[in-house]
Amino acid sequence: MHSVVLAVLVLVIAPVPAQADSGFAPVDRPGPALSVPREQLQAALSCHGDPGSEQQPVLLSPATSVTPEENYSWTYAKAFTEQNRFWCSVTMPDHTMGDIQVAGEHLVHSIREMHRLTGKRIAVLGHSQGGMSMRWALRFWPDVRPAVDDIIGMAPSNHGTETLKGCGPGPTSCEPAVWQQLAGSEFMRALNSRAETFEGISYTVVYTRHDEVVTPPESSELNTGEGMITNVATQDLCAANTSTHLLVGTTDPVTYALVIDALDHPGPADPARVDASVCGQPLMPHIDPASVDTYLRPLSAVPGLLSTALPGVNLVGAPSVDREPQLRCYVYAAGC
Repeated sequence: MHSVVLAVLVLVIAPVPAQADSGFAPVDRPGPALSVPREQLQAALSCHGDPGSEQQPVLLSPATSVTPEENYSWTYAKAFTEQNRFWCSVTMPDHTMGDIQVAGEHLVHSIREMHRLTGKRIAVLGHSQGGMSMRWALRFWPDVRPAVDDIIGMAPSNHGTETLKGCGPGPTSCEPAVWQQLAGSEFMRALNSRAETFEGISYTVVYTRHDEVVTPPESSELNTGEGMITNVATQDLCAANTSTHLLVGTTDPVTYALVIDALDHPGPADPARVDASVCGQPLMPHIDPASVDTYLRPLSAVPGLLSTALPGVNLVGAPSVDREPQLRCYVYAAGC
């Protein structure tokens, strides 16, 4: 059911002309003060486990239209808890359908707070929008880069999205995050300006060639900048893998193996270290098919998914607007 709903989104590459980069802020310019009140940022962050754990801490960033509970509570949150790994999740405003610039401020705060709590460089793991949005924080707040060791995106929307929802004035207006993920949006141009990755950070991008949301699937890949990058399709490890966009960010065992490899080794994931036996596994470890949460959490995400996919449908109360939110002054080299 989720696959059908998600199939109405299509992602295409939207290259940014090199000459256009100069209009955006230099990559080393200090970021602005956060505009979201600190109490709201703190309330959105939920942490679990022992901050003193020797394992790398992980921040979970949700996809468009879902909460961390719907996205991760029955999958990665459960796995990290059973591993005794310290992890946090951040709940974005408006069901992760609001302005991604505001979500970016939540990520800036969450990275700073997790680094303060643990004294370690953290990993940020996200699915779809959640696998892309942390890059906004790194792009425009350079102070958080030393606090981040790994960026792991599961089918991330790194280069923009075209949607058959038909964004436009009137009844087909769209939520802010949908506008911002359109190919060629000002948000995407700014995000990918000057450099996609940064020195000292490891970037792991996992995608599937059967992705019905990100097409062509290689659009998820990162290619510029000085970061260490692994771009890998699940079919590169297991040719018969049939996971869709939704499954890559939830139950896919190949994706899980690559995520854990990235977390447990220096640098990005190395597909050569993943045991071939993963190809015979139906689900990622720690998922209990007998648990009611395995079915209730995905079902609870359906209203948000429908709101993202269907024209004129908004079941989660997220705002709809008739154009992309204006970029903040800090995004531009010359300000506003």
